[in-house]
Amino acid sequence: MPAQRTRILRNGRLGDRLVDVAIADGQIAEVAEHFEGAVHRAVGAAGSDTIDLDGRWIVPGLWDQHVHMSQWAMFRQRFDVSGAVNAEDAAAIAGAQPSPRTGAVLVGVGYRDGLWPDAPTRDVLNGAVPDIPVVLISADLHSCWLNSAALARFGHGGSPSAVLREEECFAVVAALDDVPEDQLDDWVRDAGVAAAARGVVGIVDLEMTWSFDNWRRRMAAGYDTQRVRAGVYPQFLGRAITEGLYTGDLLSELLEVGPFKIITDGSLNTRTAYCVDPYPSMGSYRGALNVKPAELRQWLRRASTAGLSAAVHAIGDEANSLALDAFESLGITGRIEHAQLLSEADVARFGRLGIAASVQPEHAMDDRDVAEIYWAGRTARSFVLASLSAAGAELLMGSDAPVAPLDPWVTIAAAVGRGRGREPWHPEQRISTALALDSSVQTRVAVGQRADLVIVEADPLAASERELRGMPVAATLLGGRFTHRAL
Repeated sequence: MPAQRTRILRNGRLGDRLVDVAIADGQIAEVAEHFEGAVHRAVGAAGSDTIDLDGRWIVPGLWDQHVHMSQWAMFRQRFDVSGAVNAEDAAAIAGAQPSPRTGAVLVGVGYRDGLWPDAPTRDVLNGAVPDIPVVLISADLHSCWLNSAALARFGHGGSPSAVLREEECFAVVAALDDVPEDQLDDWVRDAGVAAAARGVVGIVDLEMTWSFDNWRRRMAAGYDTQRVRAGVYPQFLGRAITEGLYTGDLLSELLEVGPFKIITDGSLNTRTAYCVDPYPSMGSYRGALNVKPAELRQWLRRASTAGLSAAVHAIGDEANSLALDAFESLGITGRIEHAQLLSEADVARFGRLGIAASVQPEHAMDDRDVAEIYWAGRTARSFVLASLSAAGAELLMGSDAPVAPLDPWVTIAAAVGRGRGREPWHPEQRISTALALDSSVQTRVAVGQRADLVIVEADPLAASERELRGMPVAATLLGGRFTHRAL
């Protein structure tokens, strides 16, 4: 990256103080109400770029701890069915789309069928689009709905259901992701620019592919809007070990090796989250356990031995309990992705075992009505951010984009208000804005810290839930360099 001049941010608000911040060599060199003395003279002697913040607020750069970046970039290009209120409505939206090029698949995203009064069948989708292959991908990425032409295209012509779940769905989505590298890289770059405009300086990218080559290529071509920690899935663990990669290994200035990610159960909206109690009206069915306990321990032991920390996807209460069992039996720490439904005993175990809760608060807003049906009587122990924090667990906030928008202000607002225009859902689980911000950053506005900063137009600590969602971002700096500037 090009050498930077020293930069001074003047008249910014840090809490209730009006301060100046000096940046040199990508780090914060000084934070003071007035620059005086040797440090100021040295900074001035080197030449500086001075920006007057005119009383705007300074906060640390924001991270999204759970992103599927390629999926998010592609979702931004596909047609949206998230507003569909039933299967007929979703099919009608598909039927109104322009025909794709010959041989291509028509792809829509974002449906949530948990509350639909009718079923997503092949006849419904065939009726709207009879000849062109159509795939609608659910908002949670754990199921997809296909018409007959698409079922035949992807080898499921004999399937009794038009909805494919879990591994079958993942395989179809992977096949749909066969976008030319240059096109996908352009979409990812645009998504990164949009994220920078919302204050994002870093992401944990958990794409289900070998991401390192993709990110090296993108960064060599100029992608420079975020720091990226890329995860490793089981099918690539052997390669990561062979190449000597370990969590925290810095591959370039902006690219770092992230955690070992394994998916142990499904999701709530797809009704595959693995639970203690059966789903209503589904007999004894309790969800899908994708990885058995003994197998999970084997994977975690192998990854841990190689220096890769674990990120275990667990949504249902039984899946979370089994994941915590695995961590405890091996004597290792790590993180659980989602942690949506928990027993009271397991909430305490997060803190005791040192397991971080990688949570996506906006999911509670999307899923509250579905949860009241499929987790009836148990919603008091779902999305329990306040209880986890009180138990001593570290909260790591993210979006799971494209499941929710890659916008940390949306994430923070959901954690703080739990309402999104409605009465707060289980308000006892709201957390403070200070904690939500702290769970969304990796640095501090302090001397010696990386100059990853966000400049906002209003005081986040005094903002309402609605104001947080729309927080105006005036600038984002990554290592002291502007990645977004609207000053």
